Amino acid sequence: MRRVWGRELAGWAAALALALLAVGHLASSPRSALMFDDGDSLIVALVGRSILDGGGGDWALSSVLFLPEIAVFTALDALLPLDVDGVLAANAVVNVLALYGALRLVAGRRAEGRAPVAWSVGALAVFCLLIVTESGPSRDALELASLMLTTTYYSATVVGVLVAVGLCRRFLDRPAGAVALPLVLGVLAALATLSNPLFAAWATVPLSLVLGGLCLTTPAVRRRGLALIAALVGGSILGFLGRIPFSAWIANSGAGYIQPAEWIHSAVYYADLAIDRLSSPGGVLGTVAVLALTVLAVVRTAHASDAGDRLVATAAWALPFVVLIGGIAAGTHAARYLQPLVFAPILALLTLPRVRVRRAALTRLAPAVVVVALLIGGAASVPRIVKATSATDADLACVTDWVDASERTGAGQFWTVRLPKLHATDPTRLVQVDHELHGYAWLVDRRDFAVGQVSFLIEDAQTVAWNLPTAAAPTAVVACGRYRILDYAPATLPLGPARS
Repeated sequence: MRRVWGRELAGWAAALALALLAVGHLASSPRSALMFDDGDSLIVALVGRSILDGGGGDWALSSVLFLPEIAVFTALDALLPLDVDGVLAANAVVNVLALYGALRLVAGRRAEGRAPVAWSVGALAVFCLLIVTESGPSRDALELASLMLTTTYYSATVVGVLVAVGLCRRFLDRPAGAVALPLVLGVLAALATLSNPLFAAWATVPLSLVLGGLCLTTPAVRRRGLALIAALVGGSILGFLGRIPFSAWIANSGAGYIQPAEWIHSAVYYADLAIDRLSSPGGVLGTVAVLALTVLAVVRTAHASDAGDRLVATAAWALPFVVLIGGIAAGTHAARYLQPLVFAPILALLTLPRVRVRRAALTRLAPAVVVVALLIGGAASVPRIVKATSATDADLACVTDWVDASERTGAGQFWTVRLPKLHATDPTRLVQVDHELHGYAWLVDRRDFAVGQVSFLIEDAQTVAWNLPTAAAPTAVVACGRYRILDYAPATLPLGPARS
C-alpha cells in the first residue's frame, strides 16, 4: 500500500512540475495576453472579484455560465495573497493538475502489465509539449492546447469530458464493484451541460456513438454500455433543463452560432487556420504529434485487450472526428470549439501496456530520476511566472490611477475597457458601451448601466470610431501610452439603451 501511495504522489508531483513548466512558457510568451489581458478571458475574474466584493450582479453571459471556473477562481482569489494576474497564473496551474487527475481516472486501476501512473504523466507531458509549441497572441488560431490555461476557454468542460471517459472506462472494467458510476456520470453530464452546452457536443454525442458501437461489437458489455448512454443522454437533458433558471444571465443561447448553410465557409475557415498552424516549426511539431497519436489510437482500437481499453482508444480518435465534422456541418467559425482535436488523442497513450525493462535497478531508479528532473524544471519556471505576473503595465496603470483619482464614471468599448475595468479599484467606474454609447450587455454586470451618464471615454487601437449622441468635444485628452482618455468634464455624455 505504501508503494502504491508513493507512486501516486510521485505522479502528482510530476504533474505539478509539468504544470509549472507549461504556465511558465505561456506566461513569458506573446500568448500570455490570452491569459492575462484578453477581453474574452477576463469574464471569470470579473465575476469572481464581484462575488468577493459582496455583489451578486446581474450578469449578461454568453451561452456558457462558467460555473466551475468561477468557483475555482473565486476560491483561489480568496485564499492566495496575489494580485489578479497571480491568481490567473495559479488558476492555470490548477487547471493542468485537474487535467492530470482526469487522465489518471481514465488510465484505470493498476494491474499486472499496466502502468497507469506512468502513462498518465506521459500523456500530460505530451499535452504540455503541445502547449510549448504555441506562442501566438491570437485567440482565433488552432493553438488549442494552451486554451486549457485560461479561465474562460472551457477548461472545466475539457476536464469534464475526460472524467466522463474515465467513468465509462471504470464501469466497463469493474461493473460489479462500481454500480454507482452511471449515476455519477449522469450527475456529471447534468452539471457540465448546465455550465456549458458544448459538453453535449464534445462528450454526450460522440461518447454515446462510441458506446453504441461497442455494444454492437461486444455483446458482453451491451447492458453496461446502454446504461452509460442513458446516463450521458439523461444527464445532458437535465442539464439543459437546469439552464432555465439561469436564462436571465444567458444573453445568447448559442442557437445563432449554428448556421448549417455556412458549412463551406466553415470548412475553408478551419482549413486556413490549419495552414497558418503549419507555417511555423512549432505548429508542424504539434500537428505531427497529434496525427501520430491519432494513428496510435486507431491501432490500439484494433488491438485493445479489453472493452475499457477499446473504449478509451476509440474515444481518442472518434471525439475529434465527430467534433470536427459536427463543427463544420453547423457552420461554426471559432477555433476554440475544436479543442477535442488536441486533448482527446493523448488518451491513446493511456491504453499502452507497461514498458518492459530487464535491468531491475534501472526500473527502480528511472521514475525517480524523471520526477526529480521535472521538479527541478518546474521550480526553474517559477521565477518566469513571478516575473510575468508582477511586471508593471505602465499604460494600464496610467489609466487605472487616473480613473481612481477622478472618482467619476467613464466608458469604453468591449476590447478596450475590460482590462482597465478589472484592475480599477472600483470596476463600476468603467461602463462597457458600443461606439454609439449604448450599454453593451455582453459578459458584463448590467447594473453598471444604471449610472445613466459618463464624463470620460477610454480608447485605444481596438476602439471603433465613436458616433456620439452629442457634438461636444473633450475638454482634455490624457495620453496613457496605448490608451487615450477623452475627458468631457464638466459635461456628461448620456448612455443609450443597453443592447447585447
